[in-house]
Amino acid sequence: MILLTQDLRERLLANGRRRGLDHVPVVKFFNPVGVGAWLATELDEDSDTLFGLADLGEPDLGSFSLGEIEAVELSFGLRIERDLLFEGKFPLSVYAWAARKARRIVVDERSLRIALAALRRERG
Repeated sequence: MILLTQDLRERLLANGRRRGLDHVPVVKFFNPVGVGAWLATELDEDSDTLFGLADLGEPDLGSFSLGEIEAVELSFGLRIERDLLFEGKFPLSVYAWAARKARRIVVDERSLRIALAALRRERG
């Protein structure tokens, strides 16, 4: 599977050119046989450095390498996959808040709405 289509790559690059904003995640990658999930919002001009929320056992905001994700070889000849049904609906800060609470990346609407409301209360 191609992890980034041209459209996804262009959207991530456009977000990467507008740093400092709370972008909506463009793509979700996951390990189909174990731990590992990534929500990416931005791609650097080097076409390798992604920014977003990564969960390799504990969710964390930061940068990660597309090349490293593509190179992962899993059991049964599997690789990291792109969630074809994922559609980012909230800014990354909402996903990060919900992930800290759940101790894993969550994408269900209910958890994200709760996170959005909590963030609004925190920000006054």
